[in-house]
Amino acid sequence: MVIVFKMALYWIVLALILAAGEMEATSDKSITMSRVAGKFGKTLDGCRDEAKLTSDIMEGWEQAWDQDFDVDRREIGCAIICMSNKFSLLQDDNTVQHDSLADYLKSFDNGDALAATAADLYTDCEKENGHIDDDCSRTAKMFACFRIGAKKAGITPYVDLIKDVIEES
Repeated sequence: MVIVFKMALYWIVLALILAAGEMEATSDKSITMSRVAGKFGKTLDGCRDEAKLTSDIMEGWEQAWDQDFDVDRREIGCAIICMSNKFSLLQDDNTVQHDSLADYLKSFDNGDALAATAADLYTDCEKENGHIDDDCSRTAKMFACFRIGAKKAGITPYVDLIKDVIEES
C-alpha cells in the first residue's frame, strides 16, 4: 500500500511539474503576444484618418483583446489593414503575407514559439473568412476569429502589458 501511495504521489508531482512547464510556456507566449500587440498598437494613431477611426476605437487598441470589445466592425478591419501595412505584413490584395508575419513575430523574444501557433490560428481564420470580398470586413472577421483562437490556445495578450508597450517611447 505504501509503495502504491508513493508511486501515485510521484505521478502527481510529475504531472504538476509538466503542467507548470506548459503554463510557463503559455505565459511566455502571452507575454510575447502582448509585446507584439503593443508594438502594433503604436501605429494606430497614424492610421486614424486613413481608416476613418471613431473615438471609441482610438481610446485604446489594447481593449480590442477584451472579449467584450466588439471587433467585428468594418472600421476595425480597416485599422488593422493600415497598421499591418506599417510593418509590411500584407500582400497587394490586403491578405497577410505569411512569411512576413512569421518574420515579424520571430523578431520578438520567444517569437519563434509564438509564430507557429499564430500561423496555425491565422490559417484557420483565413479558411473560415477568406470568402468575404470587402477587405476591411474580412480583416475584422479574421481578427475576431484569431482573438477567439488565441484565447483557446492560451496566448491572449495581457492588456496591462500592451498598455505599457504602447506608452514606451
